[in-house]
Amino acid sequence: MKNILQNFKQDFSASIVVFFVALPLCLGIALASGAPLFSGIIAGIVGGIVVGAASGSPLGVSGPAAGLSVLVLGYITSLGGSWEAFLLAVILMGIIQIIAGFLKLGTIAYYFPSSVIKGMLSGIGLIIIIKQIPHAIGYVKEFDNDFGTENVSASQSWFEFSDMLNFITPNALIIALISMMILIIWEEVITKKHKIFKAIPSPLVAVIAGIILSNFLELRNGQIVEIPVSESLGEFLLQFKTPDISQVLNPQIYGIALVMAIVASLETLLCVEATDKLDPSKRVTPTNRELKAQGLGNIVSGLIGGLPITQVIVRSSANITFGAKSKLSTILHGFLLLISAIAIPNLLNMIPLATLACILLVVGYKLVKPSIFKQMYKMGYEHFIPFIVTIIGMLVFDLLKGVGIGIVAAIIFILYNNFRNSFSRIEEKEGKNNKHIIKLSEEVSFLNKGSILQMLKEIPSDSTVIIDGSKSTSIHYDVIEIIQDFITNAKTKNISVEIKGINLK
Repeated sequence: MKNILQNFKQDFSASIVVFFVALPLCLGIALASGAPLFSGIIAGIVGGIVVGAASGSPLGVSGPAAGLSVLVLGYITSLGGSWEAFLLAVILMGIIQIIAGFLKLGTIAYYFPSSVIKGMLSGIGLIIIIKQIPHAIGYVKEFDNDFGTENVSASQSWFEFSDMLNFITPNALIIALISMMILIIWEEVITKKHKIFKAIPSPLVAVIAGIILSNFLELRNGQIVEIPVSESLGEFLLQFKTPDISQVLNPQIYGIALVMAIVASLETLLCVEATDKLDPSKRVTPTNRELKAQGLGNIVSGLIGGLPITQVIVRSSANITFGAKSKLSTILHGFLLLISAIAIPNLLNMIPLATLACILLVVGYKLVKPSIFKQMYKMGYEHFIPFIVTIIGMLVFDLLKGVGIGIVAAIIFILYNNFRNSFSRIEEKEGKNNKHIIKLSEEVSFLNKGSILQMLKEIPSDSTVIIDGSKSTSIHYDVIEIIQDFITNAKTKNISVEIKGINLK
């Protein structure tokens, strides 16, 4: 407890920012999922308190994810619109994730290339920026039906920009401009000149200013936060739902649970890897424990009427950007969601989305700064191309497909390097004849057949050849067969062949 409280000041400050980011996300994702609005708040609370406490991730933040919204919407419809039946699938999904954690399947996260993870972060940064522009200028029409869209593509958004620009709301734009000025000036000028202000997070100042401005400037529905308001404790408690246990014999429920468990676990592991890379202390999250924590969170969320939960990069990156030091920030943001939903829903419903959009625009910019592209370019095309194609794939499709395309690009370069670096060749002069020393690499697979065959064909007549495989741990039979054929054919070209460390039998 002492260790988790030693950075309370920084963690509490960051938790306020994450709370303001998470609140509209929870509501927007619930709306996009076709679920009760309060189910998003429940998932945010559980993701903060339950998953935050059980997780080993120091800075990751969990909650409802936009990447699952399409799946959730389709599955609720397939279950005849029964929200309670779907909640049973969420519980089973959590059980599957816990089992996966005990089976140590979380180690798959360690096999994602760094260039792809950095591409994913930059892609998310671009998507955040694209998605928040409509809210910043007061565009009322639902923009892909959610606020944060941390896990969905931006391809459809491009087509709405021309329409969006015809419906700019001056009052919302004024609030956005003032909010952005506060965020920039507070961080870059005020806190640097007056250290006393460092204790107050700039997003909190922007939100307070936004609430004051919203009382003077008339904003329409869709331009402010809309959290459900309960008139009494009893009415508040009625918003919590319980699963329909009678559906336990429905085989469709188990199929839904399995698919959601796979998708949610992959997104969580990707976000874990990305969050660890953003962590200034470079701590490593135990991925198997994370799967168990996510599973526990989904069981609890399903039991009380919440959406499925994953670790999400927008909230996690906001947590890191605004100075969190430990998982206390995640836990505190969950309590802030709970307290606010009970005590101050009317006050929260005065916060302009334009102000919250500006907070996310700052987060998005920090994920996709030009210096990142410059750094990746300097690392060479083997890293830069997977980085770029991951971003493009995310913008055109979605997070998982973009990452999949990036991994394919990275694998192509791995195969190319494996093909190119299967051996080294040294040529030495010995009088009139040439001596060729060929040293095979540690792993020689069937993919190296072409390069080795071509190299042996180029050896001139009347040469001496030494093929050294003493450092090879594995040589594919196809390559051994090529060497055997070369020995036979060498006699016709007066080539002397010596074999070292290779069993040709």
